[in-house]
Amino acid sequence: MKILDIKVMRGPNYWSVRRHKLIQMRLDLEEMEERPTNKIPNFKENLAALFPSMFSHRCSVGTPGGFFHRVQEGTWMGHVIEHIALELQTLAGMECGFGRTRSTGKHGVYNVVFSYMEEKAGIYTAKASVKIAEALIEGIPYDLTEDIQNLREIREDDRLGPSTGCIVDEAVARGIPYIRLNRHSLVQLGYGMNQRRIRATIASTTGSIAVDIACDKEETKNLLEAAEIPVPKGRIVYTEEGLQAAIESIKYPIVTKPVDGNHGKGATTNITNYEDALKGFEAAKKYGRAIIVERYITGLDHRVLVINYKFVAAAIRKPAAVMGDGKHTIQELIDITNLDPRRGFGHEKTLTSIKIDTFTMDMLAQKNLSLESVLPAGEELWLKPTANLSTGGTATDVTDYVHPDNIFMCERIARIIGLDICGIDIMAESLSEPVQKNGGAILEVNAAPGFRMHIDPAEGLPRNVAEPVIDMLYPPGSTARIPIIAVTGTNGKTTTTRLMAHMVKTMGYKVGYTTTDGVYIQNQMMMRGDCTGPVSAEFVLKDPTVNFAVLECARGGILRSGLGFHNCDMAIVTNIAEDHLGLQDIDTIEQLARVKAVVPNSVLPGGYAILNADNKYTAGMASSLKCKVAYFTMDENNPLVQAHMKAGGLAAMFENGYVTICKGTWKIRVEKAVNIPLTFGGRASYNIQNILPTLLAGFVREFKIDDMRIALQTFIPGPAQTPGRMNIFRFRNFEVMVDYAHNAAGFEAIAEMLNKIEAKHVGIIAGVGDRRDEDTIALGTLAAKMFDEIIIRQDKNLRGKTEQEIIDLMMTGIKAVDPDKKVTVIKKETEAIDFAIKNAAKHSFITICSDVVPDALDQIMKLKEMDDAGEMEFGTM
Repeated sequence: MKILDIKVMRGPNYWSVRRHKLIQMRLDLEEMEERPTNKIPNFKENLAALFPSMFSHRCSVGTPGGFFHRVQEGTWMGHVIEHIALELQTLAGMECGFGRTRSTGKHGVYNVVFSYMEEKAGIYTAKASVKIAEALIEGIPYDLTEDIQNLREIREDDRLGPSTGCIVDEAVARGIPYIRLNRHSLVQLGYGMNQRRIRATIASTTGSIAVDIACDKEETKNLLEAAEIPVPKGRIVYTEEGLQAAIESIKYPIVTKPVDGNHGKGATTNITNYEDALKGFEAAKKYGRAIIVERYITGLDHRVLVINYKFVAAAIRKPAAVMGDGKHTIQELIDITNLDPRRGFGHEKTLTSIKIDTFTMDMLAQKNLSLESVLPAGEELWLKPTANLSTGGTATDVTDYVHPDNIFMCERIARIIGLDICGIDIMAESLSEPVQKNGGAILEVNAAPGFRMHIDPAEGLPRNVAEPVIDMLYPPGSTARIPIIAVTGTNGKTTTTRLMAHMVKTMGYKVGYTTTDGVYIQNQMMMRGDCTGPVSAEFVLKDPTVNFAVLECARGGILRSGLGFHNCDMAIVTNIAEDHLGLQDIDTIEQLARVKAVVPNSVLPGGYAILNADNKYTAGMASSLKCKVAYFTMDENNPLVQAHMKAGGLAAMFENGYVTICKGTWKIRVEKAVNIPLTFGGRASYNIQNILPTLLAGFVREFKIDDMRIALQTFIPGPAQTPGRMNIFRFRNFEVMVDYAHNAAGFEAIAEMLNKIEAKHVGIIAGVGDRRDEDTIALGTLAAKMFDEIIIRQDKNLRGKTEQEIIDLMMTGIKAVDPDKKVTVIKKETEAIDFAIKNAAKHSFITICSDVVPDALDQIMKLKEMDDAGEMEFGTM
């Protein structure tokens, strides 16, 4: 078997609008296409022996053991690999339950689709699952241990930590979108101007001065001491002499830790002699030159969490430890402790497995113990100097037992330091009585406190400490979203997107939009090129200056990795026509419609899908949608629209020369089409079709009719506002039009306009190498009907065919219409444009179907400048 391709879906996609995180593996079964599982000796038995837990897979049978039943009956290897991929991730602590395996229509080639939690783990799983299947086919023993451990390590390296993760989970539960901004813990919540950021548990609302103070232990201690908060006696030292002087003043037992440390790094506790004090001093120096020496306070290690200056939770922390039984060695006790099902690798479970490290060995050495020592029964041995859960420590929730005086003190501490998310370390026998009375003290105040001990304690109630964080970032009445209008279809997407963005800008919004030409933020181009995929959409949604997004969504990006957003407020589908068929396993127009339908299926329940009622594939999308639907039509008698209006629905239509909005059966005429520049005096009917959904979207947004009319009148077609879309240049004796038309529907739209223009028509056209032969021939056929003379050029990227193959296909279509049609082949687009313009006949109309629109426009404008100045000589074609 051979893996042909692996794609990673990150948003709503062709396979599932609800499940965004999917791996799509294109797999050629090769000879295994002829060998279903019931023809492979002992396959079911070997599979069950390797994956006994796969018995829970119900598959289409719908009962436990259902998948094994399918294997026994006979199923294809792609289906088996799908289930292996799901189970392998589950065994590595990543519960994934969605899978699909579908034929591509090519013999033996399948798309194997399955969900993932972490992207790199999903890719690893795809490759490993094929290897496992091949071993099972051959009857070769396979050890899953290495794959499972590798997946665990990948998961821990790539996943958000438990603190950041729980905040993101809470945001998602509230419908707040998020974007991960790096591979670590920097996350954007919300979109555009309404975004907030978190990094671990530091929020964009957290003051940098407060973080700086919290990281300076001495400064924190001074502020707290001045505010009559109990803190341990101590001082800062820089040398061994200073250490010795501090010990003489403070007396044993002591604690050493770096001034700039956090999370227990470099800290050594309960030091009772000078030798250990020197070791603690050296350990702290690894993290900074200045070392705090403090009196060691006895008691229990408490962590209090204050969010938005309100007490939220409290826990007792305990370092990793074992309890002696008089029989087992310390190593054996550690192994027994790690058998606790609550313990696992990294953060996958409530507790982390205890690992032996240098800290452990140092602590054993201090007590004259080794891993082979046997502890007396009932004696507890700490294995780490700090109570971090990530090193095997435990936490017990005590939120309900904290004395009101201590709550007041902790909320006051957060205010003193200025931390809106604040972790306060308190050493005391108990927090159920005031710390001032039981001899306790505040040891540290922490920025970016860990949440794991609160959300998943070993004992006591879990606390949803992420909830007050989101409440703080998004108080009642605020929103995390910005309006998103997504535009898709075969033709007209870019013009509709640009017109929509212009209308939104006219209403006073700061709009970001994406098109096939580039990404624009408030009309400033930020990126040039075809920017209709998810990366470009995220670029807009990440921009903090934007409060409205209009996003063009093309098939390529949807198939490559899904949409760049989870939900939108409105979706416009312009039309569905044959284009790009035969690519990426999309072979029929029905499949293409399914790809485009991903966009309206992503609309929020209260939003609108605006569909072309004149196109059966677009109109047919309505039946599967969960949102509201509005239609637009060029035919006021369209029966679907008429029925929709009678039911009180919204629509837009072209009637009696007007672009009109229909609210139920009431008509609101907005403007005569001939008065709208984009229609070229009413000649460009397809642009009328692009105006209608834009008006509907504006009406849904409650834009005033007068304001929308002004927007239509001020949107002037040309290189500035609609580059490559019907850009007409009037030379002294002829006209030139540049358009991006590249498919049959685009050619037909141009033909409709050219039929209204009396002129000698010259066309510069090209085929595309990755289209079906019949599509390229069809372009030649249409061109022969549209133009009196034809110039065939070539795209820069031939995409799989030779120049001559493309030319021959185009010529086949042309000659089928007119064997005597004048055709010139000039392969470079720049030379073809130069030839056509410099040899233009008087009163001719040259149509350039361009591959690289910006370059073509620059070239034509330079030639026009020469023509205006009388510096260009002309021949005759």
